[in-house]
Amino acid sequence: MTPEELRALCLSFDAAVEDFPFNPEISVFKVRGKLFALVNLDARPLKVNLKCDPEDALRLRADHPGLIVPGWHMNKRHWNTVTADGELPDRLVRELVEDSYDLVVAGLPKAERLRLDRP
Repeated sequence: MTPEELRALCLSFDAAVEDFPFNPEISVFKVRGKLFALVNLDARPLKVNLKCDPEDALRLRADHPGLIVPGWHMNKRHWNTVTADGELPDRLVRELVEDSYDLVVAGLPKAERLRLDRP
């Protein structure tokens, strides 16, 4: 997956925005103010921090050692750092980004979630 593809994927979700609260190099993708992906799009290899169900996080780390690891500078129970440089199938990376977005949306107040369903 290229940096451009990853950025486009993150921005393809309803109400997703890109922000730079830490520095100009670190893209933070949010939905309704809540982080679902964090990435330096210029870094090589390309790595993205994604929210993950704790049980799934452990399974993914075991299934993909070195490519999916505990989230760098994040809560290690709920976040993974995923190497998206082509060693993992793009389909899996897309699923993990979508799962991260969905987990964050599920944690939003009901009123916020309902606003996402409107056109």
